[in-house]
Amino acid sequence: MALETLEKCPICNHTVFAPLLTCQDHLTSHELFELKTCTSCTFIFTSPRPDSRSLPAYYESNHYISHTGKSGGAISFLYHLARKFTLRWKINQINALKKNISILDYGCGTGELLAACQDQGWQIAGLEPNAHARQKAAEITGTNIADSLNQFAGQQFDVITLWHVLEHVMDLKQKLSELKTLLKNDGLLFIAVPNCQSPDALFYQEYWAGYDAPRHLWHFTKATMNALLTSGDLTVQSIHPMKLDAYYVSLLSEKYKSPNRITPAAFILGAMRGFLSNRKARSAMNHSSLLYIAAK
Repeated sequence: MALETLEKCPICNHTVFAPLLTCQDHLTSHELFELKTCTSCTFIFTSPRPDSRSLPAYYESNHYISHTGKSGGAISFLYHLARKFTLRWKINQINALKKNISILDYGCGTGELLAACQDQGWQIAGLEPNAHARQKAAEITGTNIADSLNQFAGQQFDVITLWHVLEHVMDLKQKLSELKTLLKNDGLLFIAVPNCQSPDALFYQEYWAGYDAPRHLWHFTKATMNALLTSGDLTVQSIHPMKLDAYYVSLLSEKYKSPNRITPAAFILGAMRGFLSNRKARSAMNHSSLLYIAAK
C-alpha cells in the first residue's frame, strides 16, 4: 500500500493541521489511520491516506453492502430494510422540487435508486467506479452505467445526486466543478454526507462508523460543507436530516467497540443511541447524516 499526505486544505488552502483522532479500518485491513483538522477552517480529513492506486483494495469486502448488494447477517438485513424506506424518502425529496426530470446518480452503487427513478418515468444515468457494482446496476436498470464523467460530455441534467459519495472522492473540488458543468442552469445538486458533529459522532469518537477510514477521505460538518460548496460557486438552498442513518451508524459503532460480537444488548444500545442522537440533533439540525440541496 502506498500512502499520500495532504499538504494543504482543499477548502481554504491552509497548510497547518492538528491531529484529531486515530481510527481503525474495521472493514478490511484493520490498519490505523489519522484524522487531521485544518487549524484555519476546521475541515477534517484522513491523512496520510491510500493513494489512488491503493484505495480500491479497501473496498474489496463482502461486507461493503453498497457495492455487493448482498444480504447476510442482522446488520445487513437492517441495512436493506432501511434502504427500502430511504429510497422512497429520496424520491419524495426530489419530487418535491423537480418533476419529470433527467437525473444522474453519481456513485450509484448497485443501482437501486436508479431503478426507483426509472419507475417514476425519469430519464436516468448512472456512474459507478466499482466494476462489480456497476454490472449489477446495469442489470437491474437495463442501461449502461458509466465509469467516468467523460462519458457524459455535452450532456446536462436536471438533478445530480451523490448519496454518501462525496466523502469518498479523492479530487474533491475538481469533482464538484465537473459535476457543476453537467448541471442545467436551473438544476439541483443533492449531496448526502455523514456529519461528524452529530451527537452520535461525538459519543462514539474513534469508533464512530461514519468516519469509515480510509474509505471516507473527508469528514464534514455543516460549516465546512457550506464552505466547500460556496468555494465552488454553489448555493445551499436547504438542508435535511437523514434520521434513519443515526440508528444504522450507531449499531455499526457498537459493533466496532466490540468486534465480531453483536449481541441483543448491542442492538438495544445502538437503537437507544440512534434515538438519543436524533432527539439531541433536532434543535440545531445536526443529525448523523445530512442532505444538502445546492444550486448554481
